[in-house]
Amino acid sequence: MAAATEHFRLYGYEKTTVSDLASAIGYSKAYIYKFFDSKQAIGEVICANSVQGILAAVEQSVAAATTASDQIRQMFRSLIDASITLFLADRKLYDIALVAVRDRWPLVTAFEEQIKATLAQILKRGRKSGEFERKTPLDETVSALFLVIAPYVNPLLLPHNLDNAKQATVLLPSLILRSLAP
Repeated sequence: MAAATEHFRLYGYEKTTVSDLASAIGYSKAYIYKFFDSKQAIGEVICANSVQGILAAVEQSVAAATTASDQIRQMFRSLIDASITLFLADRKLYDIALVAVRDRWPLVTAFEEQIKATLAQILKRGRKSGEFERKTPLDETVSALFLVIAPYVNPLLLPHNLDNAKQATVLLPSLILRSLAP
């Protein structure tokens, strides 16, 4: 996986074939296919590592917050910062994320569901403490919040929103919190 990650990092995901990977690590293509069904399967493992890092950063920032409102702020900040970091620091690996989103790899759906589950937990906490309103159905609120952050975490959309991303880490949570007030 380290060799595949490095190869993708140097040459890009879409320009690399399984034969290229096999040559780079000194194994046959057939040997690689013993472990992975396709190049996509290799890409999914690499992408999963990035996703796990982003989710860990989100979990850590949310856990450190003392109120549901602070959790919303921290979640938005950590998600957007992690997306920007991946975009700016490692463009070739970011390209794998582009393919994953474009082709709707199962990993993408799982990532989105995890983000929505975290949002739902925060909203439940905020509703229970009286920080947030309780009238709007939870699933509707979660979906709306996800749509607000999507332009800053979706690899297809982020390049179009990069200029506003840092500002979004402050302004969007503030707007959301005002709309969630009881």
